[in-house]
Amino acid sequence: MASILPGYNYDIFISYRQKDNKYDGWVTEFVDNLERELDATFKEEISVYFDINPHDGLLETHEVDESLKNKLKCLVFIPIISRTYCDPKAFAWENEFKAFVEQASHDQFGLKVNLPNGNVVSRVLPVRIHDLDNADIKLCESVLGSMLRGIEFIYKEPEVNRPLTRLDSEKKNLTGLRYRNQINRVANAIKDIISGLKTEHVDYRHLQAEGIPAYKKPYSQEKSIIVLPFDNLSPDPDQEYFSEGLTDEVISDLSHIPNLLVISRSSAMTFKGSRSTIKEIAERVNVRYVLEGSVRKAANNLRITAQLIDSANDSHIWADKYTGTLEDVFDIQEKVSQSIVNALKIKLSSREREKILERPIDNVFAYDCYKRAYSEIISFRKERIDHGLNLLQKGLDIAGENAVIYAGMAFAYFQYVNAGIDQEKNIKKAEEYAQKAFNLDHELAKAHFVMGCIYALYGNLNKAMDNATRALAGKPEDPEIMIWVALGYSIFGKIEAGKSLISRCVKIDPLNPLNDSVIGRNHFYDGKFDLALDPFLAAYNLTPESGMNQFWKSLILLYNNRADEAYEFICESVKEPDRDTWTQLTMFLKYVIKGEKDILTSLLTPDFVKTHGSNPQNAYNIAAFFSWLDEKEKSLEWLENAVKHGFINYPFLNEYDPFLENIRGEERFKTLMKKVKHEWESYEI
Repeated sequence: MASILPGYNYDIFISYRQKDNKYDGWVTEFVDNLERELDATFKEEISVYFDINPHDGLLETHEVDESLKNKLKCLVFIPIISRTYCDPKAFAWENEFKAFVEQASHDQFGLKVNLPNGNVVSRVLPVRIHDLDNADIKLCESVLGSMLRGIEFIYKEPEVNRPLTRLDSEKKNLTGLRYRNQINRVANAIKDIISGLKTEHVDYRHLQAEGIPAYKKPYSQEKSIIVLPFDNLSPDPDQEYFSEGLTDEVISDLSHIPNLLVISRSSAMTFKGSRSTIKEIAERVNVRYVLEGSVRKAANNLRITAQLIDSANDSHIWADKYTGTLEDVFDIQEKVSQSIVNALKIKLSSREREKILERPIDNVFAYDCYKRAYSEIISFRKERIDHGLNLLQKGLDIAGENAVIYAGMAFAYFQYVNAGIDQEKNIKKAEEYAQKAFNLDHELAKAHFVMGCIYALYGNLNKAMDNATRALAGKPEDPEIMIWVALGYSIFGKIEAGKSLISRCVKIDPLNPLNDSVIGRNHFYDGKFDLALDPFLAAYNLTPESGMNQFWKSLILLYNNRADEAYEFICESVKEPDRDTWTQLTMFLKYVIKGEKDILTSLLTPDFVKTHGSNPQNAYNIAAFFSWLDEKEKSLEWLENAVKHGFINYPFLNEYDPFLENIRGEERFKTLMKKVKHEWESYEI
């Protein structure tokens, strides 16, 4: 029986150890009852794969055949988590559980599903029949990249830990669970997951785009495209910057087209050199169309090829070749963009056509300098930033004063600051060149973005957000700007505005490693610490070397009443700090958890206070830590500093954060909250 969604072979796959079914047939009875419950829950018939005689031995005894791989292509995976399931030598663990997580992570939906209510759930729905050892819990969570949740079928009495059966009384069971209710919860959870998948799914093989009413066209796929990095076929590998620059410009042009979702540069560049098929790439980023091409640049001569592919049926909609000289590059870009518009039957207004034709650097040789400079500037290496600045100056010499090049120079000087190079001097230079850009174009998004970064560093969150939102108004499809504005909204306590931007960013930049972290912070600053746990764990698992992700993993474990686990994690995984401010904060948290007040006092050096006191998030965290330790004066001092620098999330401060309970009765706190409430209510989005 096939799945209710095309492309999948089953709706549900049941994975278990055979030994857990031997004693009383618990798994068989569970599956029988679940199937009856599904019949009463779904209008459609739901297919369940359940092998009554599964492999249960060591890995070397069995081979995985293609039939099992096909059966694993399902919507929902239910592992029966027992005391023996989490065994790396078990067939079910290695070739079902781990295999499904890997497979689902790269299919068209991914491992996690967005529900209509805004929650995010995993397509792995664990059914737990025993309390587990901590080692087994950690093993599961390391594979899932999130907290081990699921639905419990555990019966407990003193010294009893066994699967719950339909004959057990909830009155005698210490967990208070009733078998019939738990079966219903499993069916309801499956319905939520499948409903979320249905919301995202459209089978385009059976639809013609022009035949779908506009109000029914799913924005995320029907008019959606990824521009793959153009292959550099030039004899000189140093011309790589040019093929990347062409990719950037085509993405930028297409981003001006209304109702066309264009995957961002950062996500597109992850496929550079990839051997994935067109269909696999399209499914990974949830788009229908793929543009691929190549560039050959020899001296001043160009040869560019491009082709547009419909991933639904792997058909070539349009292809063309262009030859010319470097002076023709703008014309070629416009032709590529216009060909895509025509192929997708998109109608443009005159203003939209003008946006595509706009060239902020209209001299092609100055433009070439600018594009070569960008890859140097983002390197964080002094000698390469130096080279980038020299290229930008050369561009100015060619083109004369230019707002975009000035903004590029401002960004270069800010990159020196990020790299820890002569920070005070280079902040001033960044401001100087941003102002030169504003003198020529006072609404230039690139210049506002740099100024937003500068104000964030200065600890003025209000001015940082003012510049960031103005940058976003100028470049509404720029995910880099979008995600920082979303984070600012979350910190301010404007949760729905932040959530809306995050949702948009996830669509156009789905592979951005910051997505999970920003989703986590949106939940965190909304007081939903349980919902923040999974995104923060996922962010850490994606880039465990990140000091930021190490801190947030530690913090969210603490806010979920897992202080011992947070402390153990810091001891095992976080190194003593050098210049990394996130690591400094994490080590501070380590001693907070153990209440080492003398050590905390020694850490409050003038440099530490200056660095963290001007950062509204960090100052707030330290205020919360001191409140937790019942150090009221220190807590209030840090909190006042956080508010001074822009932390005005009134609901979080006044109600949500449990760590502030020790100071909420203080008059100083109440007076501060009157100020915060006024600023929070006055903040306009």
